[in-house]
Amino acid sequence: MKRIITAFVFTGLLISCNSSDKTETSLQEPSAAETVTESTSNGIDKQLKAIDTDEALIATALMAAPEESRSGCKVIGYNMKGEFVTMREGDNEFIVLADNPNQEGFSASCYHKDLEPFMARGRALRAEGKSAKEIYDTREAEMKSGQLNIPTGSTLHVYSGANTLYDSETSKVEGAQLRYVVYLPWATSESTGLPKVPTASNHPWLMNPGTHRAHIMISPLAENRE
Repeated sequence: MKRIITAFVFTGLLISCNSSDKTETSLQEPSAAETVTESTSNGIDKQLKAIDTDEALIATALMAAPEESRSGCKVIGYNMKGEFVTMREGDNEFIVLADNPNQEGFSASCYHKDLEPFMARGRALRAEGKSAKEIYDTREAEMKSGQLNIPTGSTLHVYSGANTLYDSETSKVEGAQLRYVVYLPWATSESTGLPKVPTASNHPWLMNPGTHRAHIMISPLAENRE
């Protein structure tokens, strides 16, 4: 039984990590706008709204950033017209990538500005019609040649979930949770002492060891639901 449970945890974490980059997937039709009321266990109704304005895209995207840094983050991403634009200028070390409203589910991310050349290169290659493997191989070759660089220790925070409804008072997306990535290009399990597979939820492990995309994955436990 323990082996079965571990297998489910491992599979869930891999799916979670592999779904983090919505900037490198094709556009889909947006879901219909809607507002629902959810009754919590303490009897207080919570109004949940569709993320259907640029303001809502910005507000929910900022939930991926550390709370104390949100006011200074630059926000980029697809607006409601389907245009990839700078949605808000910033003045600190973080860039926030808003959810793509033309794709199913919700995924926003926050990363250190030094990662932007690497991220932008991926977006450019995707726009050229390159496959995921072609993007991976191209960026790895460019990392090896010195054309691209991922600074060791740079971070990525991903705020994601299956739902696209949010609380307009708190900007929290229903069911979304955070996971964290710390990039360590070319690192291995031997050089870091980290396992190559997750041992449990909320435990760090090394994904893509030995490659340009080697990184520490930390997938926190879901927040307690009231």
